[in-house]
Amino acid sequence: MQNRRWWDAAVIAASLMVIVALVVGSSGASSAARAVAGSALVLFGLSYLLVARPALTSPRPWHFPVYVAVAAVALAGGCAGEPFFAVLQAIAYPLTWVLAAGRRRAIAGSIVIALGTFTGFALFSGILDGGDAVVPALAIAGAVAGFGLAFAIAFGLWIASVVDYGEERARLVGELTAAQAEVEALSRDRGAAMERERLARDVHDTLAQTLAGLTILSERAGRQLGEGRTDAAADSIRTVERLSRDALDEARSIVSRMAAVPSDAALGDAVDRLVSRFRVEVGLTIDLDLQLDSAGVLPRESQLVLLRCLQESLANVRKHARATRVHVRVSAAPDGGAQLAVADDGRGFDVAARRDGFGLEGMAERVGLAGGELEVSSTPGGGTTLVVRLPATPAGQVVAR
Repeated sequence: MQNRRWWDAAVIAASLMVIVALVVGSSGASSAARAVAGSALVLFGLSYLLVARPALTSPRPWHFPVYVAVAAVALAGGCAGEPFFAVLQAIAYPLTWVLAAGRRRAIAGSIVIALGTFTGFALFSGILDGGDAVVPALAIAGAVAGFGLAFAIAFGLWIASVVDYGEERARLVGELTAAQAEVEALSRDRGAAMERERLARDVHDTLAQTLAGLTILSERAGRQLGEGRTDAAADSIRTVERLSRDALDEARSIVSRMAAVPSDAALGDAVDRLVSRFRVEVGLTIDLDLQLDSAGVLPRESQLVLLRCLQESLANVRKHARATRVHVRVSAAPDGGAQLAVADDGRGFDVAARRDGFGLEGMAERVGLAGGELEVSSTPGGGTTLVVRLPATPAGQVVAR
């Protein structure tokens, strides 16, 4: 409550009421007593104008004690001449609490104001007359000053508790804002980490696999040249050239997916190209079954998950399975659901055994982020079957990468 205009209005209103009381003279006080009260009113006004008012915006250490002392003297003189002067307690007490630096100083200042009021009423009630008038005078002065002091302290403590509560809430809001900013920063970091993981999966599932195939074909071409089989080596080199272009396309595709509006080829064409490339690279018999004719528009992210899982599955067959035949089936439903199944007749492995590498783990994470399921069934010597199931995707929903 530091608005000086409100205080100015309050002081002026209370002073006008005292002036009216002095002019009317309802208490029956003598002209001399009313003159003393008028002088006290001027003193009270000067204490506000010269001390309290500047302290509202630019407090100094001496403002509070000087104001309390002058206001107490003014109340003592004013109440001694005109009891209605006590109405200025409504200004003196709140200003004391506003100017005080702490509750103890405010209570001490209120006691000083109450002593001034007590003295004024005691003088007005005839304490100086002695005799039987002393006790009633003390009782009246004590009642008026005590009631004002009790109300001022109770109300001041309540207001102070409200202010403390507001400050505590402001502190908590500040801490909450800082915590929200920290959570936002952590979310950005987490998003960046997930994007790096996704990019690592893309590089592993595309460029790394293609480069591995280039390595195999280059070694084959070298052996063929060493054996004098130049025609076969030329075929291998032509395949290397084609795969190099594919690697360049894959790199451009990764870059394009970083753009705001990426674009991929149709799923069926992409799967067909991928299977054809592995047939050439590894010499496997790969049976492809595409069931996409009755499907609706399959979300681009679902297409990406299926394509990357197929690429990783064929790469695992090439590196580990020692298979001679692979069956690939890709199907999609009109509601956006899709399924990929890759089965080979290779040596298989123990699914429960601990595995090294990033392939199946990265594939499982990619499928999980898309809300799908990855199922791998295999037995040593009995081949391996991998099935990826992606759920139906409501229109407009973006599937996580």
